[in-house]
Amino acid sequence: MARFRGWSAFIGLQIEYSLLERTVEQELMPMARELGLGVTPWSPLKGGALSGKYTRASAGGVKRDRGQFLEQSLNEKTYALVEELDVIAKAHDSTVARVALAWVMAQPGVTSTIIGARRLAQLEDNLKSVDVTLTSEELGRLDARTKPTLGFPQNLQAIFSALHSGGTTVNGGHAPPSIFVMEKGHKPY
Repeated sequence: MARFRGWSAFIGLQIEYSLLERTVEQELMPMARELGLGVTPWSPLKGGALSGKYTRASAGGVKRDRGQFLEQSLNEKTYALVEELDVIAKAHDSTVARVALAWVMAQPGVTSTIIGARRLAQLEDNLKSVDVTLTSEELGRLDARTKPTLGFPQNLQAIFSALHSGGTTVNGGHAPPSIFVMEKGHKPY
C-alpha cells in the first residue's frame, strides 16, 4: 500500500519477544520476514523473569522490582526454563540473562533488542550477550521447552496438504487423502 500511495514504507517492527513470549511467531515474525522488516524485540528478558535473579530456590525471597508485570511470569515453567538457561550459561562461562538475550538475537529477522537494564552492572552483563553464540542443539533445547501453541490457521498446518490436494501428487509431494473425501460405498452426510 505504501508503494502504491507513494508513502514511506515500514522498515521495522517493535514487539515483545522472549523465550516466554513467543506468540508473535504466529503472524508477526513471519510477516516481518516476508516484508523484509527488521524486528526489535522489547522485554527480551520478560521483565527480568529470565535475568537469572528469580529461581525456584529464591522464590519468595527476592524483591520483585516490577511487581505485577513480573508476578504472572514466575511459575514452574519459568523456573524450569531458568534452570535450562543456567546449564547452557555454565557451558559458555556466561550468565542466564546473556543466554536468554542470545536466543532472542539468534531468531531470524531480529536486528536489535531493547534491553531494560536498570543498573550499570545489568547493562554491562546484557551487552556481553553479543559474545554468546548458541549451538543449534542449544537453540533447539530452548525452542522445545518454550514452543508456543499457535492458533488458527497454524494449528491446521499438519493437514494443509490433505485439504488442498488430498490424495494427489503435486510437484513431487504426495498428500494424504482428505478427511472430507468419502470412501467408496459411503453415503454423503
